[in-house]
Amino acid sequence: MRRRVAGNLLWMLAERGFQIGIGIGVVAMLARALGPSGFAHFQYAQSIVLIAASFALVCGAEVVVPRLVAAPAPAIQHGLLAHAFVLRLAGGVCGYMLMCAYLGITSPTREVWHAALWLGIAILLREPFGVVVAWMQAHTNNRPGTLFSLTALAVKAILVVGLFAAGVHEITGYAAAFALEAIVLAVLLTSYYFVRVHDRDFDWQAPQARELMTAGALFWVSFILMMGARRVDQLVLQPAVTSAEFGAYAACMQILDNFTMVASILVAGIAPTYVYARTAYADAHASIGRIALGISALGAVGGLAIAGSAPWIVRLLYGSAFEATVTLLRMAAVASALVFADVALTLLAVYLRRPRWVAIKWALVLGTTLAFDLAVIPRYGSWGAIGGYALGNGVAVLVGLTLWWRHRPVREAVSA
Repeated sequence: MRRRVAGNLLWMLAERGFQIGIGIGVVAMLARALGPSGFAHFQYAQSIVLIAASFALVCGAEVVVPRLVAAPAPAIQHGLLAHAFVLRLAGGVCGYMLMCAYLGITSPTREVWHAALWLGIAILLREPFGVVVAWMQAHTNNRPGTLFSLTALAVKAILVVGLFAAGVHEITGYAAAFALEAIVLAVLLTSYYFVRVHDRDFDWQAPQARELMTAGALFWVSFILMMGARRVDQLVLQPAVTSAEFGAYAACMQILDNFTMVASILVAGIAPTYVYARTAYADAHASIGRIALGISALGAVGGLAIAGSAPWIVRLLYGSAFEATVTLLRMAAVASALVFADVALTLLAVYLRRPRWVAIKWALVLGTTLAFDLAVIPRYGSWGAIGGYALGNGVAVLVGLTLWWRHRPVREAVSA
């Protein structure tokens, strides 16, 4: 069993590693093909889509997987997955409509509209059909899902390479490649599930739907707040600066998004053994503190390395047209170490099963970041957005440290 669990985890980590590597290459080609202005439009559309996509996570894996494990009967599992699919699809439709409403109110350029409408297809597909991934996780078999994800990712990468080699400079073609990735993944997951599950009778049960909705409400709200906190800077910055300046900032954040994803990968590999497996709270609490220190140090070293290598990284990925990204990246890379600390400190809320803490944290981060950005960005542009990025991450870490310190084991209980 341990070997199977370890193998399952390795497949999950391998998928994230490949996603980072291919994602960096795809973004580099996008930036070179579209230029600073076109890349700015694409990234702005992607930020809107990512926020809208969070509405599709009505009942995430943390709600579905435990229930699948507790009910191994295929008919019961299929009913549960069908309810989760309908709820996620309804959330996705709401997210897509909200995206269109936002675009209609803000009246962006035609390029942003085209990119968002194509990229938004993933809102309707990725999370609803992702219930099959939850089904695989419940059966400790993530290998097929990883292979399907990498296949879809490869299709997108091949299309982007083809468009780039053909000298295409229109946003629509590249956005369609991203949409095709979601379509291919949905088809592969559905085909795999239908081949292996034959008892697919389904009756809609309103009480079960309400129970799933209620159980996942805090996780859902937390995820929406988190995506809002992570992307609100770009929504505020875009109308306040030129397309070239926004493109430089978006390029900087794209590099850091890939860098900070390493924190999630590391924590996902460390936490099951060193935190979740600890039955004594004192041991788990101490492990979280040590992990936070180690991960933070690694993030600081990585951030300083990126800051020192910023000119080389920007020229290699984006070319000379993004020279303005260099100075932004130097400052933001140092602040990105805070993300590593935040990811590690969040383990306490997960271990104690306190999603309310996570929701409160992201509500504070979103409110603080939005207030700061609205006050500072109109005057200082991209530098104001960098300040908001650092402030938001600092608030997240401060909340995490406060919770970790206030809920430290009582000395008498530890002695006992």
